[in-house]
Amino acid sequence: MVERGGGGGGSFVAVRRISQGIDRGTACHSTSAEVVAGSAAWIGRGLACVCAQKREFDDEPSFDLTNLQEECLHMLQKRIKIAYDGSVPEHQETLRALWYATFPSEELHGLITEQWKEMGWQGKDPSTDIRGGGLISLENLLYFARNFPISFQDLLRKREGDRALWEYPFAVAGVNITFMLIQMLDLNAAKLRTPVGATFLKFLTENESAFDLLYCIAFKLMDHQWLAMRASYMDFNDVIKATSRQLEKELLQEGIARLEDLPSYHLLTR
Repeated sequence: MVERGGGGGGSFVAVRRISQGIDRGTACHSTSAEVVAGSAAWIGRGLACVCAQKREFDDEPSFDLTNLQEECLHMLQKRIKIAYDGSVPEHQETLRALWYATFPSEELHGLITEQWKEMGWQGKDPSTDIRGGGLISLENLLYFARNFPISFQDLLRKREGDRALWEYPFAVAGVNITFMLIQMLDLNAAKLRTPVGATFLKFLTENESAFDLLYCIAFKLMDHQWLAMRASYMDFNDVIKATSRQLEKELLQEGIARLEDLPSYHLLTR
């Protein structure tokens, strides 16, 4: 069955929830979700109302940065610009690492296989989706799987809350969260022009994995918003926008000395 949605003309995938959890004990690898394939245009186009809109700070002055902050920002921007290339051995190994961090007891039969749909990619070749977010979107997922395995598995298997019949596809949603953070923090700009971006940069100078950690917080917060809004796949854009607003609000709160002080950090479980 194919479901397509998107009010702006872009199509996307949805996941139909069949049961709670993933049963890995059967030969046929029955899953908790049936991935319903749509167009790869969901990545990016699905977030058009978030990523493509004119932002109020476009004409605001930029923030002065220290040499260390400029160096850290430059390194993160270089990382963001690295495209995923399925022919590069290091990129292939990162993809394999994600599989075994997600399903450690299940052998992967190839980088192009129907198995990838179990993780919430749109088709049997995840590189089609990853190219939309760059290598960093894959690295974000791998960091999440390794550092917060309980929360990672809870989101993958949709263990928590009263779930919708049509759920967001886990891995593709993760790529969209990478997009959301880059836009929210204005990381593609030559100079930072937002208070939230400048605030984040303070955390980045103290923790080189700050972007990856913020990604984990954002993913868990997104699912929290999803449940609170009783959302289904047609509501994904609204959930992403609500997540961005809440995360920005928390980053700008007084008394936040590190990312672990964010209220939403405490949604995560290692």
